[in-house]
Amino acid sequence: MTEPTITQLHPMPEDWRRALAVVAHPDDLEYGCSAAIAAWTDAGREVAYVLATRGEAGIDTLEPSKCGPLREQEQRASAAVVGVSTVEFLDHKDGVIEYGIALRRDIAAAIRRHRPELVITLNHRDTWGGVAWNTPDHVAVGRATLDAAGDAGNRWIFPELLEQGLEPWNGVRWVAVAGSSTPTHAADATAGLERAVRSLLEHRTYIEALTDEDPETYARGFLTGNATATGERFGGKPAVAFELFGR
Repeated sequence: MTEPTITQLHPMPEDWRRALAVVAHPDDLEYGCSAAIAAWTDAGREVAYVLATRGEAGIDTLEPSKCGPLREQEQRASAAVVGVSTVEFLDHKDGVIEYGIALRRDIAAAIRRHRPELVITLNHRDTWGGVAWNTPDHVAVGRATLDAAGDAGNRWIFPELLEQGLEPWNGVRWVAVAGSSTPTHAADATAGLERAVRSLLEHRTYIEALTDEDPETYARGFLTGNATATGERFGGKPAVAFELFGR
């Protein structure tokens, strides 16, 4: 039998200076694409993080009032490992984020504040590759981010943002979705993979609640396995995959 042809992934665009990553929870970016972010900040590009929640409902053994501040602290430390110093929280409620006007407005405002050329988010589809059901938070934030990239450039959508001094930003050229089951592009993870592991390990409280496996073994196995599998479609180099939407 003839071996099936593996469709190769295209390199991510390089002609940009600023990116904004918008996700639902602390650790979403560390599981999804921080090796790419480490390489981008190394190259002098600016990357900022916006999180819809503080992840306060994410650990069963910690009540939200204690969990939220802890996960925020872990997220800031995690971002710093890959060269990201700007981390903002929108304070939507973890676990019950609603897709709608309020979420779109908050994300559009963040895009206007940071004025990125590249926006990054996480899988917004119902499942992870048709195997596992996605969470409503990921679906809502991913979908709202795709929509808000257009909202941010239209002065007649959310005119109240103008009153806050947030001028329209029509400069988003791409939205890159990490964790997609239908990726189109990839970024070389070689230089950033070790820092991606250390970045994920900053979420130690969450990892220790999630698994009995040694945290470093768990983080290294997860990220290296994904990067290696993606690399089979990217010239054999460890890589982070994205589904890229142009604007």
